[in-house]
Amino acid sequence: MALDTTQLNSLGFPKPPSETRVVVAMSGGVDSSVVAAQLAEEGYDVVGVTLQLYDHGAALAKKGACCAGIDIHDARRVAEEMGFPHYVLDYENIFKDAVIDEFAESYLAGATPVPCIRCNERVKFKDLLETAKDLEADCMATGHYIQRKMGANGPELHCAEDANRDQSYFLFSTTPEQLDYLRFPLGHLPSKDATRALASKYGLPVADKPDSQDICFVPDGNYASVIEKLRPGAAEPGDIVHADGRVLGTHRGVIHYTIGQRRGLGIGGLDEPLYVVKLDVDAKQVVVGPKEMLATRTIPVREINWLGDEPFTSQKEWHLSVKVRSTRPPTEAVIRPISETEAEVELMVAEEGISPGQACVFYANEGSRIFGGGWIWRGY
Repeated sequence: MALDTTQLNSLGFPKPPSETRVVVAMSGGVDSSVVAAQLAEEGYDVVGVTLQLYDHGAALAKKGACCAGIDIHDARRVAEEMGFPHYVLDYENIFKDAVIDEFAESYLAGATPVPCIRCNERVKFKDLLETAKDLEADCMATGHYIQRKMGANGPELHCAEDANRDQSYFLFSTTPEQLDYLRFPLGHLPSKDATRALASKYGLPVADKPDSQDICFVPDGNYASVIEKLRPGAAEPGDIVHADGRVLGTHRGVIHYTIGQRRGLGIGGLDEPLYVVKLDVDAKQVVVGPKEMLATRTIPVREINWLGDEPFTSQKEWHLSVKVRSTRPPTEAVIRPISETEAEVELMVAEEGISPGQACVFYANEGSRIFGGGWIWRGY
């Protein structure tokens, strides 16, 4: 017998909110606080959970981070004011093993990692999601700006209504099983101002709190200093070499450079502007060349998470759009599966500065649906 969808509550369950338990992942910021407050006001059985991901003492004074120090305190205050239970889970070891260590290794291998994706994939949507199930929650809600819509074949992942806030690039690895359990109550909002208006409406103490910036465990965006602490001796000097083989100077460690970098190379006085086109970790070389060497149309991608209705390998080619960096708009591409988790992506228009370690996320050419994505995995 078909379910009468008019009887579903706002989270999609055929029962009253009071009988629907939802775990809200609370970072201490305004977004997840609004989600928790809104669901509590609607009468849901809300349980707030905050993860302590790294040393709380070191992070206490750092503004603009998440999941440590003052943020844990802010999440607890919101829970107290809205009258629902709140738990803090110590995930420091899990976070270090699953996110920070790989971040360091990727950087040392000359890649440009995106640890926020790994955190969602390996910590928040894996261990925390299992904790939510252990708490007998019907679902888990987060403050991410992305939409979950029901399609003919089950839940689909869609971009946020507000393109300026869309977090789809960081959530491409959400699996169909996770998507079935997750809810994203903010994805349909037109702007961040609308979120802050809700925070004010609920009288939340974090209504005017600034957005988090940078990677939570990287103060002031200084990746190299974090790597040096994690891997002493990683910043060994070497040569800056032109792609034609000329040695142009020396550098103070490969970890201080990224693909596409032009400034701060210390090799002025040359006739042409030069960019970092390759990081050769084994040879301790930073390879530079003209801008056109940064352009590429063919990208090898692996660890693919596919969110299409048909199996990934059921077609020889998928004509979709892809994002190769979070700040760039999607561009048309042809995706050719090699296996269920590997593919070659051909861009219709060459992109510059594509780096191993970045994500390649798949989007519909028209509409807002996300078809998953994978990781760019080797140099050019």
